Amino acid sequence: MAVHVRAARLSDLEALVRSTLGNAFESEGIQLDPARVRVAVAALLDDPHKGRVFVAEEAQQVLGSLYVTFEWSDWHGAWYWWLQSVFVAPEHRGTGVYSALYKSVHDAAAKAGDVRAIRLYVERHNEAALRAYRGHGMKECDYRVYEAVVQTHS
Repeated sequence: MAVHVRAARLSDLEALVRSTLGNAFESEGIQLDPARVRVAVAALLDDPHKGRVFVAEEAQQVLGSLYVTFEWSDWHGAWYWWLQSVFVAPEHRGTGVYSALYKSVHDAAAKAGDVRAIRLYVERHNEAALRAYRGHGMKECDYRVYEAVVQTHS
């Protein structure tokens, strides 16, 4: 398989919406509102401060994607790149698509010169994802993730 990884373009919007919807359903059993996801993904594509989007394609068909968001470390004076919404179409899993995406992100982080580490969070029972991440040298951190949902009044 000749997988090519590149930065996402606005023309990838519908493929990215499908990936985001698929990721949410597979990882957490959540059915997101497609219209809201479309607006959110378009905002990400339009504003590089929100993050970067990588897509893996073959013959101009998007096979997988992931988003990178940024966290500045005041401890290290460097960035942490967070992988988010990692998704490979089910029929292309196990074919090297995630490996190509991860390698491209890792290479981009190394080229940037100011990235300390690549991190992600994953559902603790997602064995396939855990194997993939471990297989690329990622290790579990000592941190737990906590969350407080903010209710907006809009």
